[in-house]
Amino acid sequence: MRRRPDNSMSTSKPLGSVENVDLSGDDKDVSSNDGSERPKRSAFVWLAMFVLILNSAWAVHHYQFESMPMPLNADQAGKRGFSEQEAMEHVKALTELGPHPVGSDALDLALQYVLAASEKIKKIAHWEVDVQVDVFHAESGANRLVSGLFTGKTLVYSDLKHIVLRILPKYISEEGENAILVSSHIDTVFSTEGAGDCSSCVAVMLELARGISQWAHGFKSAVIFLFNTGEEEGLNGAHSFITQHPWSDTVRLAIDLEAMGIGGKSSIFQGGPHPWAIENFAQVAKYPSGQIISQDLFTSGVIKSATDFQVYKEVAGLSGLDFAYSDNGAVYHTKNDKLKLLKPGSLQHLGENMLAFLLQTAASPHLPKGKGTETDKNTVQDQAIFFDILGTYMIVYNQRLANMLQNSVILQALLIWTTSLLMGGYPAAVSLGLSCLSVVFMWTFSLSFSVLVAFLLPLICSSPVPYIASPWLVVGLFAAPAVLGALTGQHLGYLILQKYLRRVSFKREKKQSLVIQADLIKLEAERWLFKAGIVQWLVILIVGNYYKIGSSYLALVWLVSPAFAYGLLEATLSPVRSPKPLKIVTLLLGLTLPVLISAGIFIRLAGTIIGIVVRFDRNPGSTPEWLGNVIVAVFIAVVICLTLVYLLSYVHLSGAKRSIVIATCTLFGLTLSAVFSGIFPPFTDETSRAVNVVHVVDNTGRCGEIQDPISYISLFSMTPGKLTNEVEHIREGFVCGKEKVLDFVTFKVNYGCWTSDDTGSGWTKSDIPTLHVERDSKGDSRMTQVSIETKLSTRWSLAINTEEIEDFEFEGNGEVLIPVGNKIGVDGWHIIQFSGGKNAPTRFNLTLYWVKASARLTHKLDRQRSDQRPLLKLRTDVDRLTPKAERVLMKLPPWCSLFGKSTSPYTLAFLTSLPVDF
Repeated sequence: MRRRPDNSMSTSKPLGSVENVDLSGDDKDVSSNDGSERPKRSAFVWLAMFVLILNSAWAVHHYQFESMPMPLNADQAGKRGFSEQEAMEHVKALTELGPHPVGSDALDLALQYVLAASEKIKKIAHWEVDVQVDVFHAESGANRLVSGLFTGKTLVYSDLKHIVLRILPKYISEEGENAILVSSHIDTVFSTEGAGDCSSCVAVMLELARGISQWAHGFKSAVIFLFNTGEEEGLNGAHSFITQHPWSDTVRLAIDLEAMGIGGKSSIFQGGPHPWAIENFAQVAKYPSGQIISQDLFTSGVIKSATDFQVYKEVAGLSGLDFAYSDNGAVYHTKNDKLKLLKPGSLQHLGENMLAFLLQTAASPHLPKGKGTETDKNTVQDQAIFFDILGTYMIVYNQRLANMLQNSVILQALLIWTTSLLMGGYPAAVSLGLSCLSVVFMWTFSLSFSVLVAFLLPLICSSPVPYIASPWLVVGLFAAPAVLGALTGQHLGYLILQKYLRRVSFKREKKQSLVIQADLIKLEAERWLFKAGIVQWLVILIVGNYYKIGSSYLALVWLVSPAFAYGLLEATLSPVRSPKPLKIVTLLLGLTLPVLISAGIFIRLAGTIIGIVVRFDRNPGSTPEWLGNVIVAVFIAVVICLTLVYLLSYVHLSGAKRSIVIATCTLFGLTLSAVFSGIFPPFTDETSRAVNVVHVVDNTGRCGEIQDPISYISLFSMTPGKLTNEVEHIREGFVCGKEKVLDFVTFKVNYGCWTSDDTGSGWTKSDIPTLHVERDSKGDSRMTQVSIETKLSTRWSLAINTEEIEDFEFEGNGEVLIPVGNKIGVDGWHIIQFSGGKNAPTRFNLTLYWVKASARLTHKLDRQRSDQRPLLKLRTDVDRLTPKAERVLMKLPPWCSLFGKSTSPYTLAFLTSLPVDF
């Protein structure tokens, strides 16, 4: 019989004699009845490996994301350093003002505070440093972004005020021609004091400005600190600065500070498009933190959000960095975004990183010249791939190098596999296919078990998402079934592979006993399962490399490290030998680097996804209650299948399978019992359910004289689940269901609760906005002029029916705010969102240009449905509590919190519309 060499991608080999079976080292030898040594791995050894890897993963996450620097006071930091204690004074002052949305008195006070702090920095600056403070007033503007959340919208603003602070050397005037912009927003949503989003960012910027003012005499570029307002209403502050302020022409690099949670480590979650900023940050940051996987998810639209960085990149063509706090994402835009939850060390971490970065870049003569990166060739190949290791060291390289590395690994892997399969022939190819089938079974069963639980939770628990307040519950609810499913699927594949190898072996080996052959087949099957994990990651790497996905480096690490360990410790170039049990050290060596690089990221992403579930249902009642659970369950099952594929290949020669089944079932049962019994409530005072209480005055469908509008209180939630418990707690005559669909122009409430009892006070008919047709010239080129009176409101949303209207022009205060041309509709509507300060206009003129009659006849949409749609629909918001709304809010359960965003109404909203046939 011809013998073949064993290599790292070895093929199916003839099974040798029993004397060659080596079970030394990590594996125990168990004697069979005929006196030969049986392959057996201790269950304790496997379970110890599992516990070791699990604890290592958690330790990596803790060190990478939870370990914070020591906060410094003013004396420790010195006049040129960063002091969290000083920055926290700013956070306290801003949060004590309460919520301060655009147009509020509290925002005026916040602006005054930031202005006074800026003037103080100006007074104490180094004598060779020029500190300029400007109160910038943006009278009006229109922001039309073309991607992300803003497709099909025009964001109009008026009467916005910002504080702009510029620091540059006093005696070198040309340095003002090049500037680095550091930006964040002062305003909050109406529902929170905004300790995290983004008083923490403003505080860091003020303390940074104080420190920079002592260094800037050696700078070669200016540093501009922009404290803007209007970010929460659609990135309007950044847009007004970048399009109207005279200093904006000098900006060469933009840094945005944001928060999608409260505290923790502020990480880079977007960068580029030019890699210069990321490369410099990686060089000097004391506690570098950033992951390109966050950028991939954010830019793909998986995370539904936007920051000012979009304006700087899309409108101004600037490169830079976007930082964000993301701890405890469930508190985002709720009452729990408060000072006491801001983790100590959070501001120190961001402040020291930013100080080092600004000192490096502002003193560098290599800041890109021209707006954006006009003098640098900027292609996809130049974009940066970046990730940090344990928050201590950051790896940065460009896409070109990533392609070279990944293509090299892919080609070598394919060459080895091709050679191995050619040497092994048909049996090797079948063995490879069956081992890969085990991976398919592993994914199928793991996803099925965890998703089944996701479907069951809404049926048996009081909340379909019972793990929000205690995120670790997902370990028992989803991870345990996913592990059980992965083991079941792989074991099924293992049995099928064993059956095939037994048939091949019996045809080849006639001299060995059946017991010996059976033992050697088990060893051969174990090796094939391990190599199937390598194939899994090879396929993922090929797909990621083809689509130029930055986070493909994870697949590279999970492929190369185990393959190297296998090749180093398991493969041989000597004449063929009988298969031996895989060494424990092979697994430990192969998984050390992958766990070190990716464990923290996977755990962090799981927490982020759980936080997002709180605001998952963007149109309440429009998505199934189980959908949020399914997303969490699928993510956890995917991570388990990706990361445990190697470890599970070791379990089949051990007695650990029964222990795993018992442990996972017990963990699942105990967790489900704890959830079902209410020991761990789904929401608490500090991790609340996101709800909205709105007094709605509905004048929809009426035109001209106001007649008997409908008034009611609407209660709805963007967190999945019914509002039964909340309504029982509030009472006040609420009725819940899907019978009353509420159109808020920017979104719809398909499931909610409402009450009309005692809702006639707190508003008058004169508060209701009006849409009045001033002129209508019919014909093939029909034009209609409509006057809009928003009355009390300087925050409103108007939807224009693009099935009927081809284009429009919008005017306010005698100024054309939205000119004719380039209108895009989504789902048949173009939406204008307006927000402004106290002096913003309330009267507007809208000129509508209708779709030509000939074109209207060719519309593919159902005309009957189209005729039911109004021509215009308007919602105006007033930040006022009516008596009924105030009573409801007072009775709101402590586990609930008002939720704010740019598309949500305030606590008083007026609805009106203009029918097509007005």
